[in-house]
Amino acid sequence: MLNDRAQRLLKILVERYIADGQPVGSRTLSMHAGLDLSSASIRNVMVDLENMGLVCSPHTSAGRVPTARGYRVFVDNLLTIQPLEHAARLQLETELHPDSPQRIVSAASQLLADLTRFAGVVATPERASTTFRQVEFLRLSEKRVLLIFVTADGDVQNHLLLTERDYTISELAEAALFLNRHGAGRSLEAVAREVETELHYLQGHIANLMGAAIVAGQSTLGSRQSVMVTGEKNLLNSDDLSANLANLRQLFDLFEHKTELLQLLNLSREAHGVHIFIGEESGLNTLDGCSVITAPYRMNGQVVGTLGVVGPTRMAYERVIPIVDITARLVSSALSYPVEAGTGRVCRPQGRWQISKMSRLRCCVTQISWEYRFDDVKKQHLLQCRAKMQQNFAALLVKLC
Repeated sequence: MLNDRAQRLLKILVERYIADGQPVGSRTLSMHAGLDLSSASIRNVMVDLENMGLVCSPHTSAGRVPTARGYRVFVDNLLTIQPLEHAARLQLETELHPDSPQRIVSAASQLLADLTRFAGVVATPERASTTFRQVEFLRLSEKRVLLIFVTADGDVQNHLLLTERDYTISELAEAALFLNRHGAGRSLEAVAREVETELHYLQGHIANLMGAAIVAGQSTLGSRQSVMVTGEKNLLNSDDLSANLANLRQLFDLFEHKTELLQLLNLSREAHGVHIFIGEESGLNTLDGCSVITAPYRMNGQVVGTLGVVGPTRMAYERVIPIVDITARLVSSALSYPVEAGTGRVCRPQGRWQISKMSRLRCCVTQISWEYRFDDVKKQHLLQCRAKMQQNFAALLVKLC
């Protein structure tokens, strides 16, 4: 148990070391502590702190630096969190707005890296099952069909199908209506089991198309979780980390393979607010010289992932912690949608359907999007929307070919 004098000196030592990066001597502590203590008294307190494993001397004649355990006492008991500056908060609020989960996660990772100058990490949202809200088929050219899945959380995934025969627009519409009628809002696995019998009663080529769509959807919309890492190169500017190139190389390997990093982030899923791993607390030797500050984020109240920052143990905790905390709150808000009164139906914002560049195809189309509202629509309105989209797409192909 530290007395008030020891706590004050430890707080000043950690703050000065974080700011200057140099071992802190008794003279510096005497200047900044505001205590009526002699240098000898301060040295005696430092000896006590060193015996407790909170500080250490890198060299015999030098001052002292905090250990991982010293940082832990500082963060838990002595840290004064600073309000996030207005410009940083405005940047977060501007960039993190309702959008597809993939774009929100990407923006969050980049913002964490930019604002902290460390590595931003985000565990992507984990889906409990492969569910979709809507399916569309777009004919690109002969025997080439673009399959578009709109997931239950508003994300959009495209998949190119190479078919054995050419399909007309009406045949594609028939296949889409069948899948939407039987499976909207359900998992593809459940749809596959339910419609297996009914597919035998459809025309063979239509059944083949829908079977291919289900298989493609299961691979495209799988529930696999991954980690997005941004700003790894920022760590090259850290003197504490770049001084040991072998350890730095291992750290970059951790970012590349991601499995152990994902496991660490998942440990924070049940945390209430920000969770901090300092040095060896992570259980990973690669992170012994690092601190990992994480926070879970939610979708409509349910934890679906974790985000955070990886940097040296010598970091400005009072600034990084609120950045991670506010980012997690804003990501949760961006991923969550209000519920309609009386119906209980989730109201999702407008999404954007995008067709990415498909190399080696004469009909390559880039940066093309259609705004489409993901609300339940009547069959006639759905057909009208599909027909208009087909006409627009065909017109663009004519211009590009």
